[in-house]
Amino acid sequence: MTEPRQQAGPLVLVIDDEPQIRRFLRTGFEMQGFRIAEAETARQALELAVMRRPDLVVLDLGLPDADGASVLEALRGWFPGPVIVLSVRSSEEEKVSLLEKGADDYVVKPFGMAELLARARVVLRRVAQPGAAEPVLRVGKLMLDFAQRMVSLDGVPVVLSPKQFALLRVLGIHHGKVLTHRQLMKELWPQDPDEDVQYLRILMKKLRDKIEPDPARPAYLVTELSVGYRLRTQEQLDAAGYAEAMR
Repeated sequence: MTEPRQQAGPLVLVIDDEPQIRRFLRTGFEMQGFRIAEAETARQALELAVMRRPDLVVLDLGLPDADGASVLEALRGWFPGPVIVLSVRSSEEEKVSLLEKGADDYVVKPFGMAELLARARVVLRRVAQPGAAEPVLRVGKLMLDFAQRMVSLDGVPVVLSPKQFALLRVLGIHHGKVLTHRQLMKELWPQDPDEDVQYLRILMKKLRDKIEPDPARPAYLVTELSVGYRLRTQEQLDAAGYAEAMR
């Protein structure tokens, strides 16, 4: 267990039993002004989470005394902050399960520190501005006005059906975060969330046809294969190589 340094940045609780991974994460986060607390077991993690009240948790699943999923479930009983799962496990079923249990994002090892930092900033920003606190969301050339129910692309209004707007709206509220198929189905068809996911795929295709410069290679609305969809943030759009084309 490592005491955090006395700095001003957000406190990140890193839960991982591999010392080299913790060292790598500590260096990467501290270079960007974050503070770090470290735990190598589930028990240490829960104790530190209670004592230190971190701003963000980065959670490995393969802990020596418990599965990381049980730590996530325990945290979600009282911890409102974001949790990013960092694991070698890459099955789509596991990603879906953890996202639906409350993980805010999922990064598969091996990973790049720049990508993890970008995702950390996204989830921290979302916590700082919960829900649709931003009346207008701008990503690249896409503008979504939640209050006025208006969408435009490069200043040109885009006409969406109510269901298409509802899909864009829920992704916009959680922009940057992966929403699973089931989470989206519950938002869009609350009376029948177990309806065929093909309806969602058709709806997404129609939405992409209206807002994507190239619907076959979506820039804004990206697919997390077998998991769900994500509306990229500006930072994610830039990182994906659209910095110039989308401004």
